[in-house]
Amino acid sequence: MFKGKKIVVKLSDEADKVYQELNKLVGEEKLKGIDSSFHQTLLRSVNRVRDLLKQNPFAGDQVPKKQIPGKYALEYDVDNLWRIELADRWRLVYTITGNQVEIITFVVDIFDHKDYDKVFGYKH
Repeated sequence: MFKGKKIVVKLSDEADKVYQELNKLVGEEKLKGIDSSFHQTLLRSVNRVRDLLKQNPFAGDQVPKKQIPGKYALEYDVDNLWRIELADRWRLVYTITGNQVEIITFVVDIFDHKDYDKVFGYKH
């Protein structure tokens, strides 16, 4: 609950695809006896952030409105965007919506820093 409202964390199809792939890779690694890897660290990081967002949807850094990529405005009708860092310079990007009963934290993307820079138009 956040300010008396239930918090729901949902993933876009794109973010869910990344999350499911991570789960699959970690499962395969565990079967091979691998107890520590990049994939496992990243999955733990994503799960930690999901739990954090269930407690406080405003835990990330808000992206200034003028910097919201058009892709998100068009695809998800986003008018607010937040980002939070994951392990190994990966990012989780989400928007917050809701109503009088619940707050919906909608994860639109989970990606590495290179793809993050591409989507946000940052150049090195």
